[in-house]
Amino acid sequence: MNLLDKFRPLQETRNQLKALGADPFNVVVEKILSPTEAIVNGHRVILAGTNNYLGLTFHPECIEAAVRALREEGCGTTGSRMANGNYADHQALEREFAEFYGLPYGVVFSAGYLANLALLSTLPGADDVILIDADCHASIYDGCKMSAAEVIRFRHNDVADLDKRLRRLKDRARRALVVVEGIYSMFGDRAPLREIVEVKDRYGAFLMVDEAHSLGVLGEQGRGLVEAEGVIERTDFIVGTFSKSLGAIGGYCVSPHQALDTLRYAARPYIFTASSSPAQIASTRVALHLLRDGRELRRRLWDNAERFYDGLKALGCTLGPQLSPVVPVILSEDRGDSLALWKALLERGVYVNLVMPPATPDHRCLLRCSMSAAHTPAQIDRLLDTFAQVFAAHGLTA
Repeated sequence: MNLLDKFRPLQETRNQLKALGADPFNVVVEKILSPTEAIVNGHRVILAGTNNYLGLTFHPECIEAAVRALREEGCGTTGSRMANGNYADHQALEREFAEFYGLPYGVVFSAGYLANLALLSTLPGADDVILIDADCHASIYDGCKMSAAEVIRFRHNDVADLDKRLRRLKDRARRALVVVEGIYSMFGDRAPLREIVEVKDRYGAFLMVDEAHSLGVLGEQGRGLVEAEGVIERTDFIVGTFSKSLGAIGGYCVSPHQALDTLRYAARPYIFTASSSPAQIASTRVALHLLRDGRELRRRLWDNAERFYDGLKALGCTLGPQLSPVVPVILSEDRGDSLALWKALLERGVYVNLVMPPATPDHRCLLRCSMSAAHTPAQIDRLLDTFAQVFAAHGLTA
């Protein structure tokens, strides 16, 4: 074998998808029309797979802030935070995230993915342990690969299994970092966070919560599951992203521990990555303010999620275990059938995400949908009508 032979099976799979007339992993968004509509692969579609939970991507205040930053500070920083890319607005946003959570320390990263890589590759060392929920995001798994720590998976949302594994560590539990998510990105279910906090406190472990899909979605002020469960002060590291509810690109971490601030001098994904552009930071600062005061946005988001979830349930679809803005329609293990459903929805004006194994937790394909506060009731009704037509044509409705 040579260096490139390993890619042949992947290329064969891609060729099979092309032969079926669609490639869900190379979707072209030709024109964005609004937070909820676009031209995709030549079709005008309702966007129901974008993670644009609060619909802020077209908010005029965010756009104006980004335009102003472009004019005043240019397109990019051309350097890392450790070199020439540490602008005053980066530091201002860090202070604002820390104040948002009522915690003393905050760090901004160029992507949410990099935030997880930075924390997990740097905080736990060779003598330490990382315990991750089995359904954690790929960025968390990749951060673990970069770490010298021992990595242990515990069963998804299984507090008893976590307790057992921490107990087995004995004194090493005080050198352990437990990692969970607020809302899990595939099935939309929540971590049993209050119970997890009690377990980690019992053994003296540390806790990191990734609020990527729960920032702006849960909590009175939108601070995520840590706020909804009242455990902000008992959580050691809260990580999140700008790319969902905040409608931009970037990541952050807040913490009660000064070690987070010191991490700047050791985390390679922070040191060796160009800092976020002035426009991204400026729009995010405005979006964070809108998110904090966005109770009406959250109400609309949850109303839309419930309308869509209940409508799909009435059609006989197999859904995720919990009502959430992430609404997965769980299919079979047959990739061809799943691709046909995804393609039929797209051709009828509905864009959702097709997720296939090994990216799914249970080896089944799923149509991953996500709701937005910007969806109208009429759009949701159209989504449901289209699902009904497509599923009936494939003999999948109840």
